[in-house]
Amino acid sequence: MENMLGLLRLRVRRGINLAIRDTRSSDPYVVVTMAGQKLKTRVIKDTCNPEWNDELTLTISDINVPINLAVYDSDTFTTDDKMGEAEIDIRPYVECLRMGLENLPTGTVITRVQPSRTNCLSDESCCVWDSGRILQDMFLRLRNVECGEIEVQIEWINPPGCKGVF
Repeated sequence: MENMLGLLRLRVRRGINLAIRDTRSSDPYVVVTMAGQKLKTRVIKDTCNPEWNDELTLTISDINVPINLAVYDSDTFTTDDKMGEAEIDIRPYVECLRMGLENLPTGTVITRVQPSRTNCLSDESCCVWDSGRILQDMFLRLRNVECGEIEVQIEWINPPGCKGVF
C-alpha cells in the first residue's frame, strides 16, 4: 500500500466489429493485465459487437507502466483464440489530474489526445470534467488482428492512505 499511487477504474464498455473466430461469430471477452495484475470481463456469446459494461479496478504504483488489453474468443473444447490486443498509456490522463482543477462545468474538455503510431487510439480521446471527476473515453484499435476496436473509459480513484499523483 505504501507504493500505491491510487486506483484506476477501467470501464470496458464494448467491442466494435471484432474478428470472427467461430463459424459465424465469436464469444469475446477481454483480459486486462498491468504490473502483475490480471483481470477479466465476462464472456458475451455469439457476437462480434459485444457490450460488456464491466468495471475493473487496477492498483497503480507506476504511471509509466502501460495497461494491456487482449481480446479472446471463448472456446469450450479448444484453446481460446486471440482476437487482438491494445495498450493504454495513462500518462496523458495523469497529467490532467496533476493540474489540480476544481469546480469546472460538467462536460469541460481538459485535454485532447490524438491517435498516433505510438498509441492504439482509433479516434481523438478527450479527458473531460464530469461532476467533480476527470474521465477519459477511448476507442482503441486492436493490433495483430484483421479488424476490431474496444471502447473503454478510465477514472482515477484516490483511496485514503495512497500517495496520489499530485
